[in-house]
Amino acid sequence: MKILIDAMGGDNAPQAIVQGALDAQKEFGVDIVLVGRENEVKACLTQLQAADNTHITVKNADEVIDMHDDPATAVRRKKNSSMAVTLEMLRNGEGDAAISAGSTGALLTGATLLVRRIKGIRRAAMAPVLPNGGKGVVLIDCGANVECTPEYLLQFGYMGSFYSRSILGCDNPRVGLLNNGSEDTKGTPLCKEAYALLKEAGDAGRLNFIGNVEGTDVFSGKVDVIVADGYSGNILLKTVEGTAKFMMKNVKQIMMKSAKTKLGALLLKKDLYGLKKLMDVSEVGGTAFIGITKPVIKAHGSSNARAIRSAVKQAIAFVNAGVTEDIEKNIDYMKLRGESGEA
Repeated sequence: MKILIDAMGGDNAPQAIVQGALDAQKEFGVDIVLVGRENEVKACLTQLQAADNTHITVKNADEVIDMHDDPATAVRRKKNSSMAVTLEMLRNGEGDAAISAGSTGALLTGATLLVRRIKGIRRAAMAPVLPNGGKGVVLIDCGANVECTPEYLLQFGYMGSFYSRSILGCDNPRVGLLNNGSEDTKGTPLCKEAYALLKEAGDAGRLNFIGNVEGTDVFSGKVDVIVADGYSGNILLKTVEGTAKFMMKNVKQIMMKSAKTKLGALLLKKDLYGLKKLMDVSEVGGTAFIGITKPVIKAHGSSNARAIRSAVKQAIAFVNAGVTEDIEKNIDYMKLRGESGEA
C-alpha cells in the first residue's frame, strides 16, 4: 500500500509531517510518498537520519497553498502545489490514499475537482469520529456543506452508516438527525424534510434510523452516526473541541492546586493520561472526506508528528474498509428521482 502525503500542508510543515511519516512507515510498513519542496523535505529526512529509507520517496512540488489563498481557486491556480500534485497522483493511481494538513476548503475543492465524487453523490462530506466511551460516533457533515438539501442529508446518513460499520465495526449503526428536539415535528424545514427521507429509508430496512438527536446525545452512546448540515455540524464539533480543552485545562489546574491534589494526581496519573488521550485530536489523526472516489484524509492544521502517524493509520483503515464500494453498490437508494434529485 502506498500513502501520499502533502508534506508542506499545516502549521508545522515540513518537519512534523516528515517525522510523522517516518513513524508511520516504521509502525505500519507502508510505502509513503512525501510531496513538497524536494530540498526542504530531503533536508528533514537527512536531519532525522532517514535519507536512506527506501520506503519513503519524495515528489517535488514547488508551490504551497496557504491559508490566505482562496480555497475555491487555489488548486487550479497553483497546479504545482504540494496539495494539487498529491491529489493528481491519487487520481492517476500513483497511491492508495492522500493526506494533507493544509487548507480544508482547498483540499475539499481539489478532491472534488481532481479525484472526483462518486457518481450519484451530490456532495462529499467531512466525517470526524468523536469519542463516546465506546467505538465512537461519526459526525457527518462538519463543515464541508454549509447549505444542504434534504437529499444531501439522506446521502450523509447512508455514507456515515457505511463508514461506521466498516471503520468502527458497528454492526447496525444507529443513525440520528441532529436537531433541537427529539420530536419529529421539531426543527427547520430542512430537518423536517430530511427526517421524512431518513425515516423512509429506515422503514425500508436500509438504515437503522432512530430519529432526531440533540447535542446532549453526542456522548451518550445511544447513536453511532449523527447527520447534520455542515453549518450545524461545524458548530457542534468546535463546541466539543473547546469544551474538551476547557475541561482538561481545569482538571490540570485542580490537580496542581495543593500537595493533597498533587498526590491525588500522582495516584491517578495513568487514568488521567487515558482521559487526555481520549480527547486528544492527535490520536484520531484527521477527518475523512466521504463520497470521493478514493480516500482523502484531512489532518488538523496544527498536526504534530503523532497526528500525522495517526492519519496514516486512518488512511490505511479507509483503504481496507471498502467504504467507497459500499456507497457505489447502494447509490440507487441514495438518490431522489425527478427535479429535486438533480445535481
